[in-house]
Amino acid sequence: MFIDSHCHILSEEFEIDREDCLKRAFDSGVTMILDASGGVNYDKLMETAEFCRTHQNVYVSVGVHPDDAEKFPDITADKIVKMCNGSHIVGIGECGLDYYYNSDTRYIQLKVFLEQIYAAQKTKLPLIIHSREADDDMIKILAQEYEKAKFSGVLHCFSSTRKLAEFALEIGFYISASGIITFNKSDDLRNIFADIPLDKLLIETDAPYLAPTPFRGKRNEPAFVVKTAEKLAEIKGLSTKQIAQITSNNFQKLFIK
Repeated sequence: MFIDSHCHILSEEFEIDREDCLKRAFDSGVTMILDASGGVNYDKLMETAEFCRTHQNVYVSVGVHPDDAEKFPDITADKIVKMCNGSHIVGIGECGLDYYYNSDTRYIQLKVFLEQIYAAQKTKLPLIIHSREADDDMIKILAQEYEKAKFSGVLHCFSSTRKLAEFALEIGFYISASGIITFNKSDDLRNIFADIPLDKLLIETDAPYLAPTPFRGKRNEPAFVVKTAEKLAEIKGLSTKQIAQITSNNFQKLFIK
């Protein structure tokens, strides 16, 4: 039993063969998927709700990716909260900070991220956090807001520093491994995951991006989460079956409760 805790199966990259991808995932032992491409567009959210109604093992989140922050400068926590109706919506995000491509939009990224933190505090839904080249600001903003009102969350597709990982664990966050841990040059990242407690681990694909070895360079899909689980099992000195059970239990605790 594997759970892909973060993918984009509802994105346009899967328009042609979405159902086939889902079948391959379920045939591979994936029992549940969280799609993080819901955004904050009401019409799209209604389409997503219908998809989840007919695919009850697919869950979604609501939020604004940092790359899209400039498109939603006036988004508010209250608007996000109103959109979080339905048992299929289990998280806020993906949201956060990305200074790798968009360092010139830091101010608006921070503003939009704060609103999503407020929404998480109000709804008690976990944050799904994207952080790239922004560790210091990420730690600062999470620390100051967590002190005001606690909230839960996950650092998705983690590939940042040990400093950010340790801080996230201090406030009870989960940390998600993606196909990046299978890459040849990811020794430092594998060393970080070796030290992350088992009860704080998740696995994901971030499909269609970051396909794990041996599929690197191809379009990623939820079935490939098994390869990430196998590598994580190797890192932790456990069986793949054990990692599947542990990360599935962690997903249930964080998102489904």
